[in-house]
Amino acid sequence: MESLDDVLLESDDKMSKSVEFLQQEFGGLRTGKASPSLVENINVDYYGAPTRLKQIAGIATPEPRLIVINPYDPTALGAIEKAIHGANIGITPINDGRLIRVPIPELSEERRKELVKVAHRMTEEAKVALRNVRRDANEAIKKLQKDGQATEDERDEALKEIQKYTDDYSKKIDDLLAAKEKEVLAV
Repeated sequence: MESLDDVLLESDDKMSKSVEFLQQEFGGLRTGKASPSLVENINVDYYGAPTRLKQIAGIATPEPRLIVINPYDPTALGAIEKAIHGANIGITPINDGRLIRVPIPELSEERRKELVKVAHRMTEEAKVALRNVRRDANEAIKKLQKDGQATEDERDEALKEIQKYTDDYSKKIDDLLAAKEKEVLAV
């Protein structure tokens, strides 16, 4: 049987994971500057198994507008190049037989606005996830009280705590969005 503390801990953990997931998603959202996070989570068909790029290659950004991918196994060059093309992130890899260079083109104003819309959509999805966690936690808390596991006062305190978690994580999400928007719109 769950206790109120279990419900609170689980809710905090799930909300925290929603924020972490959004951070990862934002990492893959292209800005005008090179970042390994843009390509590191692309799945490459490596000997028939989908493998994250960061597990089979070294990824570096020697210049602000260039990502260099150095595969640990040179036979993976073609598969890496194909995976980057297939990822639809608007960048074209250049395979020189040893390394893959990925020049990051300047973003147009239109593309920047599009990326901001994508960031807003990701943010909304994260907030929906928070609200779902809150709803599930509130139902669990009310059930515990109904089953005699908690008093009305304990239930009310726990419901307030869940709302506080929701507000705190929602603010973190808004802060992440504001930072990403600023980064995308910066020329």
